[in-house]
Amino acid sequence: MHVRVGHSPDPDDAFMVWAIAERALDLRGFEIELVPADIQTLNAWAGEGRLEATALSVGAYPGVQDRYRLLGHGASLGEGYGPVVIARDPVGPAALAGARVAVPGPQTTAFLTARLALPAFEPVQLDFEAIMDAVRTGDVAAGVVIHEGQLTWEQEGFARVLDLGAWWEGETGLPLPLGAVAVRRDLDEARAVDLSAVLREAVQVGMEHREQALAYAIEYGRGIAPDLNDRFVAMYVNELTLDYGERGREAVGALLERGEAAGLVPGPVRLDFLA
Repeated sequence: MHVRVGHSPDPDDAFMVWAIAERALDLRGFEIELVPADIQTLNAWAGEGRLEATALSVGAYPGVQDRYRLLGHGASLGEGYGPVVIARDPVGPAALAGARVAVPGPQTTAFLTARLALPAFEPVQLDFEAIMDAVRTGDVAAGVVIHEGQLTWEQEGFARVLDLGAWWEGETGLPLPLGAVAVRRDLDEARAVDLSAVLREAVQVGMEHREQALAYAIEYGRGIAPDLNDRFVAMYVNELTLDYGERGREAVGALLERGEAAGLVPGPVRLDFLA
């Protein structure tokens, strides 16, 4: 059975699919086509039901919950860290009221969390790779950086306004659920469970063959050094990636409940985990 699996072009997602790319595990009869695309594109595709399985933003799930079910693994959860709001000069969050702030997409968890954490601002939707340049040139007052930008913003000469993962932990005591993996509802139930098992095992195999998986992942790191690649992957591929656990699922529910209450995600939100 041919299935397409979408993943974002960043080191942690690449690390999680290395074993599939290298056929280093039993694919259970699937012919898996890996489809890398930026997270906002994957969110939009999920709205169309384009891929059989896909990474997507937790913030995008309410808009696609009729098409997809969440898996109980493959998530990117930040334990006290996450997307970072940056500016050219040191300013506090209050200074961004009404300001132009670059964000990586309207359905991203980074945007949802920024809307919850910051005073009302004017969002400027940009490709995630263009956000630092927009801040540097002054086209926007601040920007929300994701992927490896969470680690490189300081060496790029920016000031941190707010770490959204740290803010969320302070508010809730929970990790910030950024990315999730979901399977399309029209897949046969037994085959969906098999595909879920393959995707979970791929994470496990990557963790067991860390050096090989890191070598594959760094190709998606846009020139980051090996030590930063290792650090970034460790931030988002861990035991919570293998299984959300109660805290992880509670975190997803808490974020989406707050988003729904603020009118930032469509409701009613119905969390549905396949496994």
